[in-house]
Amino acid sequence: MTDAQETAADLRTTTGGGPPDDESPSDGLPIPLLEPREGIPPVVADADALAHVVAAFAAGTGPVAVDAERASGYRYGQRAYLVQLRREGAGSALIDPVGCPDLSTLGDALSGTEWILHAATQDLPCLREIGMMPTSLFDTELAGRLAGFPRVGLGAMVESVLGYALEKGHSAVDWSTRPLPEPWLRYAALDVELLVDLRDALEKELDRQGKLDWAHQEFEAIAAAPPAPPRKDPWRRTSGMHKVRRRRQMAVVRELWESRDRIAQRRDVSPGKVLGDAAIVEAALALPANVHALSALPGYGQRMGRRQLDQWMAAVDRAKALPDDQLPQPGATPAGPPPPRSWADKDPVAAARLSAARAPVSALAEALNLPQENLISPDTVRRLCWEPPQRLEADAVAEVLAGYGARPWQIEQVTPALVTALAATA
Repeated sequence: MTDAQETAADLRTTTGGGPPDDESPSDGLPIPLLEPREGIPPVVADADALAHVVAAFAAGTGPVAVDAERASGYRYGQRAYLVQLRREGAGSALIDPVGCPDLSTLGDALSGTEWILHAATQDLPCLREIGMMPTSLFDTELAGRLAGFPRVGLGAMVESVLGYALEKGHSAVDWSTRPLPEPWLRYAALDVELLVDLRDALEKELDRQGKLDWAHQEFEAIAAAPPAPPRKDPWRRTSGMHKVRRRRQMAVVRELWESRDRIAQRRDVSPGKVLGDAAIVEAALALPANVHALSALPGYGQRMGRRQLDQWMAAVDRAKALPDDQLPQPGATPAGPPPPRSWADKDPVAAARLSAARAPVSALAEALNLPQENLISPDTVRRLCWEPPQRLEADAVAEVLAGYGARPWQIEQVTPALVTALAATA
């Protein structure tokens, strides 16, 4: 039994229930359903209630568990519609960012405290928007990956490490709904109920495997990462865009995408609920001559009113009327190497380097019992193999890897294998 399993067994003993120490959920025994220890906390939706929460969490001890719920697929953007927290001495709190849109006082109160999040990079952007950003964190999903767990969703981790089942079924609901139904609030509260316990068990397991310092380096990189810059030409990411070849057709995609985005933002709904990507691509490929032709295309059927058809047809007409010098150019060549499938034609030597490098990196990841993409970014390996340093020595390769953002632990692990692979194909 690993230290993490012993910690989990101790936790199950002290909290009551759960599989016996020498048995797991796979033994066929019923998994106890997790219950909130203090019930479902009231939703904080005004300044006075928020001030009480800030004071309570400032007075709490130890790390703070944090989670956020968005309304992806329902609302425009990725704003938070519920924030959940739990800390020793403060209990749990559910905060409504609609009623309390500025949580910077809470963020300030928790400055210097370790935040525990599951899949931190998903929640940090929406938390940053409301004034909350950790100075240090522990990501339980990433910790699970580094520790070699095959399934790293929160429910799977809580079940395999702590022996409890989380309620399911509300992860993809419309969290902008008001008032929020009690079953949803219960689900949300349970998401932070055992995050601290999960963190402690994973920390012991990572320490046992000699990977705790690796995890700390990863967490520090996430906490220090700046906000992602706005995407250039986001319309180019329309699903099915690979079918669109001609510049005039690209202009139709751009006009329809931008019209849809303005409407979705004004109505505060998901763009996909205004017009689907597939419908945008259909119109671009067909270049319909009029509303009647547009209405015959998939995605513009009988349920779409004449006013809507007119606005989409107007976007198509704008694209058709553009002079040639205003048509979008084919997608700009992305920074870095081309897609690996073209390497054999463009640079056979680089293709040989990449082939030689992939095998030892994959073998090393398997030996270390962690996903290959967590050992080293595949993009970093591609960039190194496309343009290696002049000196194929450890210090030169390590410098290149660091320049692409590899952490010290990653550089230490992969550099010897990469140097050997590059030298073999020199």
